[in-house]
Amino acid sequence: MTPAPKTPSDKPRLTTSAMIASIAAEGQRTKPAPFGHALVELARARPEVIGMTADLGKYTDLHIFEKQFPDRYYQMGMAEQLLFGAASGLAAEGFMPFATTYAVFASRRAYDFIHQTIAEEDRNVKIVCALPGLTSGYGPSHQATEDLALFRAMPNMTVIDPCDAHEIEQLVPAIAAHRGPVYMRLLRGQVPVVLDEYGYQFELGKAKLLRDGTDVLIISSGILTMRALEAAIALAGDRVDAAVLHVSTIKPLDAGTILGEAGKSRRLVVVAENHSVIGGLGEAVAGLLMRSGVHPAFRQIGLPDEFLDAGALPTLHDRYGISAAAVAAQIKGWL
Repeated sequence: MTPAPKTPSDKPRLTTSAMIASIAAEGQRTKPAPFGHALVELARARPEVIGMTADLGKYTDLHIFEKQFPDRYYQMGMAEQLLFGAASGLAAEGFMPFATTYAVFASRRAYDFIHQTIAEEDRNVKIVCALPGLTSGYGPSHQATEDLALFRAMPNMTVIDPCDAHEIEQLVPAIAAHRGPVYMRLLRGQVPVVLDEYGYQFELGKAKLLRDGTDVLIISSGILTMRALEAAIALAGDRVDAAVLHVSTIKPLDAGTILGEAGKSRRLVVVAENHSVIGGLGEAVAGLLMRSGVHPAFRQIGLPDEFLDAGALPTLHDRYGISAAAVAAQIKGWL
């Protein structure tokens, strides 16, 4: 007897763990805690490097640093303003603090302390923040959908949104070599490895073309570069040739590369990001194009200007249009 076809109700029910599930697809290569391991390697060569956190060492992968350098690890408790004020003071004494917390706490709870004690004083503090954008299913209290907009607007602040473990490993020594405050989004735990297949090398302030294409140019950052690459493969099956330009440095923006790629032929330009459509990479690129007199057909893929739902991450990524399938479907619709 032939079994009846499955219906949506037959799908396995997602459990609470799916709210904090890895962003890696099933079977995708991953590396554990790339930030924590890279910081340990950096600290072996740079005695001024210290690790600081606000009760979240385990959840920002800083516990790996703590095990190797307990005398250079500072647990500040649930006090983010104290964390960043102390980091500024230590930087003034010649240390290089890597201060970690969740992105919502840095961008919303401690913004004024970062603004006044780190950015205005141009202190050499590296702010590394987990759960960027929609990488937590625990609702608006933990979803940092506006952090890039806030830190882009802060003078002296360099802003970075990495894609994968391969880039994070390269980022840590690169931002240490850069003198001044940095805000870096953090992917934690089992982090996908993608960009090594494209021969990618991170350079601060530089966008990199990962694949070329004649029909659409996807300009992306963070995990949306991962999704854009997956979408480009799916689109190729429908004879749509998609280019992907990875822009991990949100500020300063690589104007030359973006204008050069966006100005080619008659391609549709789509900016894709794990952030609100207000104030992030999309509006940064749109403003650059308008000011420079480059006017391609332009669309944005990003999170809506609203407080997002709580729930399982795979469901939310589909609902809000940032899964690989949703990215491909939106681009096909526009074309």
